[in-house]
Amino acid sequence: MNISQYIENGLKNYVDVAPEGYRDLGKCKKGCHILNFFLKEENGKVVDVKFTASKRCKKLLAVADYVSSLIKDKGKIEFEDKEILEIFKEEKEIDKLKDRLKLVKEALNI
Repeated sequence: MNISQYIENGLKNYVDVAPEGYRDLGKCKKGCHILNFFLKEENGKVVDVKFTASKRCKKLLAVADYVSSLIKDKGKIEFEDKEILEIFKEEKEIDKLKDRLKLVKEALNI
C-alpha cells in the first residue's frame, strides 16, 4: 500500500484537539511538523491512542495513524520499524517515510 491509498481509507486515530480523559504521551516538533500523541489506559493496558499532527504531511499522518492502531492492537507501546515499512512498501520516497517514522518514535518517547 502507498500513503495515498492509506489516507483515502481514512485516518482512524486523528483528532483536532486532545481528547478528554487521555494522557498526553509525548510531543515532537521538527521544522513545520508537529506531532502529539494521547493515550488511554485501563488496568495498565493501552486501550486507545489518538494523535494530532500538522496536516501538511500525508506521510506523517499515515505513519502516526498506523502506529496508533498497532499500539492499540498490542495493548502496549511496542512496534518494529519493519512493521511500518512493510505496510507502506509501495511508497516511492522511502527516506522521507523513515524520517517521519523517526518523528513518531520521538513523540512516543521510544
